[in-house]
Amino acid sequence: MKTVTTLEALRAETDQLRASGRLALVPTMGALHEGHLTLVRKACSEARHVVVSIFVNPKQFGPNEDLDAYPRQLARDRELLEAEGASLLWAPTPDEVYPAGYATTISVEGVSAGLCGANRPGHFDGVATVVCKLFNQVRPDMAFFGEKDWQQLAVIRRMARDLDLQFPHADAIRGVPIVREGDGLAMSSRNAYLSVEQRRQAAALPAAMRRAIAALAKGAESATALEQLSSDILKAGFDSIDYVELRDAETLAPIHGPLDGSRLFVAARIGGTRLIDNMPLV
Repeated sequence: MKTVTTLEALRAETDQLRASGRLALVPTMGALHEGHLTLVRKACSEARHVVVSIFVNPKQFGPNEDLDAYPRQLARDRELLEAEGASLLWAPTPDEVYPAGYATTISVEGVSAGLCGANRPGHFDGVATVVCKLFNQVRPDMAFFGEKDWQQLAVIRRMARDLDLQFPHADAIRGVPIVREGDGLAMSSRNAYLSVEQRRQAAALPAAMRRAIAALAKGAESATALEQLSSDILKAGFDSIDYVELRDAETLAPIHGPLDGSRLFVAARIGGTRLIDNMPLV
């Protein structure tokens, strides 16, 4: 597996790879865990060559968020990717992605509203912008994203469809189910921020979500179930809740009627760490 850090080198390598088979992209911000590696394995199963990008995108962090503290471990990440059979690691610097004079931002309305969009202003503009650039830089036949960031996936698909992207086409942007720890907590690079006690408490989040979904399946009123879910999260040791909502799985519109086709979305904070999760209603 080669590592490239300049656009010139990336284009030379991807042109060569593309000539011998389908090319997939797995965009990441590094600090790779089993969730990321599951994406890489899925990509390897569907494409001849897999490019993984590692770029901690400054444009998707707010002024009081953890850009400087975000874990960076490129050497370890490279070893993990090589072991999984990735073909190429694209690891640009911020200046390579956003050169002097850079002045363009992509904003996707609708699916970016509410949920994390309300709590992290500008976040999805930064996501859409960098992912569009990554797509144009690598020109993959398909791309793979984790469903833990369900709203992000919806934003990226909407962006690709609205801008008539072909590399990849919106239909070739694949969501991969959430990978969870043994106690149910969704894998995330931010889990590393948790103390031992916070990590134990964090497992209550998915457990409480499953209880709420079971209550809804038995006919509980949505407002009652969500209120109980919020109470359970706070009692478990979380400090605050950004949102607990039911939304349409495709459009992300708030649910005001039947629950068919909806998902439960939660974001809560424990210590200085913000955790998100989502689950389908069954």
